[in-house]
Amino acid sequence: MAPTYPAYSEPMTEGSSVPGTFRPFLGGPSVHALRIDLLYVEPMVWRRFVVPSETKLPKFNRMLEAVMGWEGYHLHMFGVADLRIGRSDEFSTDIIDERNIKLEQLLPRVGSQLRWSYDFGDGWEHDVVVEAIEAPSRDVRYPKCTAGERACPPEDCGGVYGYDHLRAALADPAHPEHEFLGDWAGAGFDPDAFDQMVATVHLRQVR
Repeated sequence: MAPTYPAYSEPMTEGSSVPGTFRPFLGGPSVHALRIDLLYVEPMVWRRFVVPSETKLPKFNRMLEAVMGWEGYHLHMFGVADLRIGRSDEFSTDIIDERNIKLEQLLPRVGSQLRWSYDFGDGWEHDVVVEAIEAPSRDVRYPKCTAGERACPPEDCGGVYGYDHLRAALADPAHPEHEFLGDWAGAGFDPDAFDQMVATVHLRQVR
């Protein structure tokens, strides 16, 4: 089933394939403070993070992978209203090429949001919303993760239902797959673990 993307009310600029580029202030660079939620997983896996507004979408995708904890070897897609934005090729005429679009163009104001899809097999869906757009602080190094809760699911665990099964098995030593799935997930995997500093390090390693 194709994902349903959040509504978007921004006007389209003439000759543009993406929503208009309203900016809350003029003159100088800005940063976007964002929240990302992994959908349909309870309790919720989420992050808050801040990135330069001029970040182009291919790099922004890698930042989303990094701050969440995904390994980044699956396909992805950005969705805003009825627009699909990603890696365009000759076989995907309905997909807008992400390479020349900046974050500040796609999410131009506080409250703007998009749907980010990762791994079309497991079908992970995330909502990304702008919580603030502001001038960068001279005392802060960007990008940075500012908050979050819980670990990202392991890659290729079977989507939401597979992850529910995995957590149930790990939590119950009497579960018939407890040992097998524990070995598969790795001894260090803890669904409740999150390290803000590690997430920031991973963000800053993105090129």
